[in-house]
Amino acid sequence: MIRSTHRRGRHKVFMGMAPGVGKTCRMLQEGKEALREGTDVVIGLLETHRRKDTIREAEGLEQIPRKHLRHQGVNLEEMDVAAVLARHPQLVLVDELAHTNVPGSEREKRWQDVEMLLLSGIDVYSTLNIQHLESLNDLVAELTGVVVRERIPNRVIAHADEVVLVDVTPETLQERLKEGKIYAPEKVGQALTNFFQRRHLVALRELSLREVADRVDNDILPAITPLRERVMVCLANHRSSKRLLRRAARLAAAMDAPLLMLTVQ
Repeated sequence: MIRSTHRRGRHKVFMGMAPGVGKTCRMLQEGKEALREGTDVVIGLLETHRRKDTIREAEGLEQIPRKHLRHQGVNLEEMDVAAVLARHPQLVLVDELAHTNVPGSEREKRWQDVEMLLLSGIDVYSTLNIQHLESLNDLVAELTGVVVRERIPNRVIAHADEVVLVDVTPETLQERLKEGKIYAPEKVGQALTNFFQRRHLVALRELSLREVADRVDNDILPAITPLRERVMVCLANHRSSKRLLRRAARLAAAMDAPLLMLTVQ
């Protein structure tokens, strides 16, 4: 049951170009800082991936036990949203915002779980890699050759109260990968020759920097003229429609322009 409140929780997103840049550790560090300042903080969902640094940063923070689900004969775990709501802390930390929940869960996506917490008046810190943004799906596929299946609507980031870029150089990230700080040793070689190629990381880093820079510009620069550009995309029932819509959304975002969609049936 959601407690009645007139206040919507604040959402802070820690964004990076790829796994291993330090988003989760940064979220945990700021969570512990808030705890020291007297805020009631809990971990709603943490994915450590057995990384020692992440496990160490989580020490001292209360964790809400996960909800156990069974799907196709396999025992799986998800964030227990009901338990978080019952505990009702001031701030909850939720890792991997783009995650898809186990089939049969009350909500399909973790970002929808986060929205439920925000509506209840709980502040949320979450983490996200840039390639999971819906409007960038085609571009990321072109740049890296990887089609990202787990995606979140751009509005989730647009409505966030704060977006923090967690950044390292591509060389530093590759070094962390080689040292076994991101994936298990047997996966390092494959990662370096595929997603973690330097040219891929450079492109993803540029996308991350641009996303946060555009957000800062939109927050600071006033609208100095009533004449605004608009972007309209005309769609048909064709397999290329989603691709066209994503491109139009990127253009509209870059221009800070309204996006209109027209379809004729």
